[in-house]
Formats: sequence, structure tokens, C-alpha cells
Amino acid sequence: MEWWFAYLSIGAVVGFLAGLLGIGGGMIIVPLLVFVFSAKGFPEAHLMHAALGTAMATILFTSFSSVRAHHRHEAVDWKIVRTMAPGILIGGFAAPAIAAQVPTRPLAMFFTAFMFYAAAQMFFRVQPKATRELPGSGGLLVAGGVIGILSSVLAAGGAFLSIPFMTWCKVPLRRAIGTAAAIGFPIAAAGSIGYIVNGLRIERLPKYSLGFVYLPALALIVATSMLAAPLGARLTHAMPLAKLRIVFALLLLAIGLRMLWTLW
Repeated sequence: MEWWFAYLSIGAVVGFLAGLLGIGGGMIIVPLLVFVFSAKGFPEAHLMHAALGTAMATILFTSFSSVRAHHRHEAVDWKIVRTMAPGILIGGFAAPAIAAQVPTRPLAMFFTAFMFYAAAQMFFRVQPKATRELPGSGGLLVAGGVIGILSSVLAAGGAFLSIPFMTWCKVPLRRAIGTAAAIGFPIAAAGSIGYIVNGLRIERLPKYSLGFVYLPALALIVATSMLAAPLGARLTHAMPLAKLRIVFALLLLAIGLRMLWTLW
């Protein structure tokens, strides 16, 4: 089987969903890469780490284009981004080192549990009530660190964590979404560097790997995801978003169940 076609297909699907629903795509990319990498014979001990590292690297490209679009609509609160960025970078650098010490199976189980949480959140439209103001610089720094760690471990881009946090702190939803897109870029940058650095000392990784980032998969996924994203964004305005969210939640649930079946 020509695996390049699998990577192009993953990129097209993820790019379309990213444009359609405003997601980074990590939750879709990781389980699909786990299936492909497993079939290709990647070392079992580092299978999940390679999928996470490669997925995190793809988010660099999708988040950059997303930030540009939200900035044009003045929907990014750069003050929040600047305050949280140091914590995000510290957490993003630390997370791959933590993940590298965790065996593939527990790491995959943790990722699967997060997929179920994200599916439930999207399906039931769970949004925390705005009950407090944004914390000061110290609080935002700590929040950034926590979001950076969890996002890098899960290759999730941060939106599923940062948007609920900001709306809880009375940031308007549209502005929270735009700001979360900007927060996703330093998460992806720090996480990608961390997965590369922590993977460099690992022997017997596949050829063309840069640490835990598998470059052929990265290049092909990015190529089609960047082309497919505008198509998804265009369709967003033609179809009921509530129904699309339900479809995506069911997709996450199905992939999570498939991954859980693999782990059983």
C-alpha cells in the first residue's frame, strides 16, 4: 500500500474539518496516525509519541493561518496571549519530556479518555457559565502552563481547554475563539520543538524522522490540509453549525471507541 495516499487523505479530512469547525485537528490526526504508523511497523514503544509529535507539528501550520483570519476580524485579545505565552511555552517544552517517559499504552488510554470528553463537550454544547473575571498576570501565567502541558501531551492545540477557561472568565465567546487560535501557535511551537528534542536521543526511529516528528507524514498532511481548509470554511456558512458539531462529536466518539478497542 502506498502510505503517501493515506497521509494526503488524513490531511484533506483534517483540513476540511479545521475549516468547518475551527479545530486544530490533533484529535483526528493522532488516532489515524497511530493506525498508519502501526501498519508501517513503527516501534511499538514509540508509536504514540511519533503520532503526537507529528500531529503537534501540523498544528503549527493550521494555527498560523487561523490566527491571521481571526486577527483580521479583530477577534484576538493579544494582551491575554502575551500574558499566558510564557507559561504556555514552559508547559509546552516540559510536556514532551513527560510524555516521553510514559509507555505508549497508558499515553494512548489518556488520549482516548480526552477524546471522549471532547466529544461529550461538543455534542452537549457544554459551556461554563461566566462567573468571574480574568485572573491577574500570575494566574494567567499558571493557566498558560497547565494548558501548555495538557495540550502538548494530547496534541490538541489548546482550544478545548483555553476557550472554556476564557468564557468562564467572562471573555466573549467569539473573542475567546480568536484568542484560543493565537494561543494554539506557541503551544504547537513549543510542543513540536519538545517532541523533536526528546526524540533525538531515541534509537531505531523510522528513517526521515526528526525526533518524534515523521517528516513525510508532516509534509503530505500539511499539503492537503491547507488546500481543504478553505473548502470547509466556505461550507460552514451554508450548513447548520449545530448539526455539524453533532456529526463531528459522533466522529470523535467513533474514533475513540476504535482506539479503545485496539487497546483492549
